[in-house]
Formats: sequence, C-alpha cells, structure tokens
Amino acid sequence: MSGYAILAPALAECGRDEFSGELRVAGTPGGIFHLRDGRVVAVESPGAPGPEALLLRSGRVSGEQWAELVRESGGSRWPATALIAHGYAGSAQLRVVCMMALHDAAFAIAAGRVDGCERVAPAEPFAQVALGETVARLLQDTARRLAALALLPHPVHPDRERPVPVPVARDGRLTVLQHELLAHADGRRTARDLAFRIGRGVYTVTVEVARMLGDGLLVCAEPPAPIPVRALPEGHRLQQRTPPPPEPAPPPTRTALPRRKPGSFFRLRNGIPK
Repeated sequence: MSGYAILAPALAECGRDEFSGELRVAGTPGGIFHLRDGRVVAVESPGAPGPEALLLRSGRVSGEQWAELVRESGGSRWPATALIAHGYAGSAQLRVVCMMALHDAAFAIAAGRVDGCERVAPAEPFAQVALGETVARLLQDTARRLAALALLPHPVHPDRERPVPVPVARDGRLTVLQHELLAHADGRRTARDLAFRIGRGVYTVTVEVARMLGDGLLVCAEPPAPIPVRALPEGHRLQQRTPPPPEPAPPPTRTALPRRKPGSFFRLRNGIPK
C-alpha cells in the first residue's frame, strides 16, 4: 500500500482546503484527480477504463456515434448532455457509470507506484460527476478495496501477473465474466489489459483473476528468462576503441621527360647533323 500511503495525505489535504483544480499524481500508472470545492468530480488514469471506454465496450454507443456526439458538443471531453438527448443513456445511468469509473481509477492509482503529487488550478475543473464524491469516502473505499484484494488466497497486482487458462475440461457453470477472461487471457495481458479489453472495471477484473487462480481456472505465465550478462573481471573497465588515423596519401608522381644532349636543339634548327 505504498502508493496509497503517499496519495492519501495529499488528497485529504485537498479536501480540507476545499481545493478546486487538479491533483496530478506522478507514478505508474499515475493519473489526475479533478476536484471542485474539495469534492472529487472525476478521476483519470491510464490504469483503468474511463466512462467512455465502458460505454463503448457495452455497445450502448458506437465509435462513430461517439465521435459525432463530441463534434455536436463542440469538442467536449464528456458529452453527457448529447448522450442523454439522443437516448444513448439516461442521466441516472451516466451517473452510475461515471461514479464506478471514478472509484476504479482511484483504486488503480493507489495500487500502483506513486512518486509524488502536485496541485494545479485550471480555470474550470473537468467534471464527470456534477455533485462529486467526498475525499473521505473515496479514500475509505480505496483502502477497503486494497485490503480485500490483499486478503485473497492468490492476490495479484493490476499490472503485474499475466495469466493463461488451464487446459482442462470445464462445466457450464462459469459466469459471463469468467468466460470473457478465459477467452482473452493469453499470457501477455495483465488484469489491467484484460479490463480494457472486455470493458470492465480494473478492480473487478483483478479480483476475479485472483479468484480464478485459486480455483485452478487460470495460472500465471512464466516471466521471460533474463538475458545472461557476463560480469567483467575486478578492476577491468571497458575502453572504447578508436580507429587508427588514415595513412597519408603518397605524393603524386611526375613523369620525367627525356633529356636532350647539349646543343641538339641548335644543331637541328640550323640543319647541322648530329
């Protein structure tokens, strides 16, 4: 919980100060908390799918329809009014999706590595939830999720283990989520990758991956073997070899003209034989 230990005091201070702006979290995956008057109105992180990804994956709206909604809203990052006006989602549904994504992104940031936090005050905070969530409740829920994940028999990290299905016969009593994870777990995708792939929350997917590891439905793929590097002898240092200087070009040779005997030109000119 080292990421949470650094994030929690900085976010709690924003709540006490009734800060309006951004709390930018550096780290892996990192992210941005958007606050208005000390309440969190949006959380963005590359470690968790946002409301847009959840809506697109659910099939409620296509990529082309989303692009048209953004153009209709003047390039808005979150065209909620247009979504409701065109009947793609109701206002209550959007609030639920945005709140789920907000809590999920907070979990992903806290579960990762946090290098530092910085406040930035833009002209108008970006908001996906009008009323927002209190900092105290958001931190409490994030701590609960981290603790619940750590208590599982086979806890995993959202961005570390890369599971593969166990090749055994299975009955038909699997859930829809388990079927999706078995279909997309290929030894290269982490829980975070799977969450983006199937359009589910990263916390939900991480917990389910941990449970499926315990049930023998998944197994963690072996990490790639490191490339062996031979150590240099003690005191030996690599020296960069410099190419030798080019050899100087030989001086140009001049063809010597045949030498005439003294007086030969005079004799020839005057008709005197040699």
